[in-house]
Amino acid sequence: MKQPPRRSIIIRLGSLGLAAGAGPWLSACGGGGSGSADTPASGGSSTTPTPRSLRFDFGVASGDPLADRIILWTHARFADSDDEVDLRWEVAADANFASLLASGAAVARAAAGHTVKVDASGLPAGQRVYFRFRQGDVLSPVGRTQTLPAAGATALDLAVVSCSRYSAGQFRVLAEVTRSAAQFVLHLGDVIYESGADEDLPEAGRPSDPTSRCITLADYRRRHAQTRSDPDAKVMHAALPVLAIWDDHDIASNAWRDGADGHDAARDGNWAARVAAATQAWHEWMPIRTPDATDLRRTARSFDFGGLAALHLVETRLLARDAPVPLDALLDPATATATAARLNDGARGMLGSAQGTWLQSQMRASGARWQVLGQSVPMARMTLPVSVLGALAKAGTGFAGLFAAKQAVDDYIVARQTAATQPAALTAAQQALLDPQRNPRWGFNLDAWDGFPAEREALLTAAQQAGKRLVVLAGDSHNAWSSRLTLADGRVVGQEFTAPSVTSPGLERKLAVLPPAQVAQMFLGMLDDLQWAETERRGFLHLRFSPLEVRAQWAFVSSVTAATWQVETSAERVYTG
Repeated sequence: MKQPPRRSIIIRLGSLGLAAGAGPWLSACGGGGSGSADTPASGGSSTTPTPRSLRFDFGVASGDPLADRIILWTHARFADSDDEVDLRWEVAADANFASLLASGAAVARAAAGHTVKVDASGLPAGQRVYFRFRQGDVLSPVGRTQTLPAAGATALDLAVVSCSRYSAGQFRVLAEVTRSAAQFVLHLGDVIYESGADEDLPEAGRPSDPTSRCITLADYRRRHAQTRSDPDAKVMHAALPVLAIWDDHDIASNAWRDGADGHDAARDGNWAARVAAATQAWHEWMPIRTPDATDLRRTARSFDFGGLAALHLVETRLLARDAPVPLDALLDPATATATAARLNDGARGMLGSAQGTWLQSQMRASGARWQVLGQSVPMARMTLPVSVLGALAKAGTGFAGLFAAKQAVDDYIVARQTAATQPAALTAAQQALLDPQRNPRWGFNLDAWDGFPAEREALLTAAQQAGKRLVVLAGDSHNAWSSRLTLADGRVVGQEFTAPSVTSPGLERKLAVLPPAQVAQMFLGMLDDLQWAETERRGFLHLRFSPLEVRAQWAFVSSVTAATWQVETSAERVYTG
């Protein structure tokens, strides 16, 4: 489907509108506010004008819907001071706010980075509503949101996104999410990227602010503000309720409980202080319910979509994730045995015992038709033989090295095909390639669940024993995948769908000399559980749930940097449980 040039966005003086053709709800919500007291606003009763310039520069957002309530968010600040801002919030059944459903008071304080969140309760189940903030005649943009359905739901449309790096390109994927039929949006992490300007993509023309790595609370707040300043991000947040979890780049690259690859204590200071800053800013800027104000690392929560699907969101970075196992230690014969024992240690994990117990309890207690696990990193087995991993480790990005790696892939795939069709024709070299003792298989990304196989096995076993129809959603990899979820003995216990990134580059950049279709075929030829892959484009995952099936379809934009773009969708993949 060919798209017109990037549509005109009008965001000024606190009011948010969108050019015609972007979607029906926006014409219903159009206008509705001003950013200063001398500009009249439509809707609502008039009170004494505010004599100061009040700004809603980042629009409005909503999230964490329940059947009777939802979190409402905005950022409100006087242009000339850090004084707190007293606000009223309003929820209505109509875009003109003629029929108020709920209202109340809220305060935007400098201590919260001028953000404000309210838990608007007493709302009707399964209903689309409109909301705004105000101080007298000064109105925020109008947002549209939706509560969760009551029991008996038979349909659910969910958009899944991840990895929205501002400095890598325009958020056109979020514009397409807004245009889609999605009722809710799930963001699976890397809402921001904490890295400095030295890691920006120059072709994007969107330099990071601040230009340094994010370390302090002020740094993370500025990066969140920059990310939310994107027009398509503003429109999506105003149009759809968001459920979200974080991943490593919301804090630091490859973060774990006691540190990160992207954290050097001598350079970056105390890890706990950095975590506290990152998590505070994340909770301030994301329209989500904070489960534990005394420990902001705790973000696990569950949502029931009218008995059709239960979505369980878990934290996999800061609470319990053990130190990563280095892949090079598995590839080195001198350290491989000891490293493999550490990798498979049943005490290692990402969730930890408390969160794992909570998750199992939530799934057992739920009567929903589909149990959906929302978490950051791929769970399906994506293990490659040492012969391939070693070649990839040596390859770099040059043609010669990648050609050698591709040859290692081809040799392994041919050996597998020969074993399946003409086992008597296997050569000695091919037999060695297929021997798990001489050529063992390890995950190529040990930052994902392949780095924690024992905990994965325990989780999938619990789901299988409980008789649950399991769907796992993941992000992080920047590419799109669909895989079976299997136990160590090969039994299938669920399905995983992985969302591509909004902007962050993926395998098409790391393996740039190889055609993307060829890269996808290489993975499909080596991975038993992988059923479909797209390793080139940015996009989002659209899931349609019904009592009988889950339909997954990916939408991809042709470019996040060019002046125009096109949208293509994959064929649907159907999972019946």
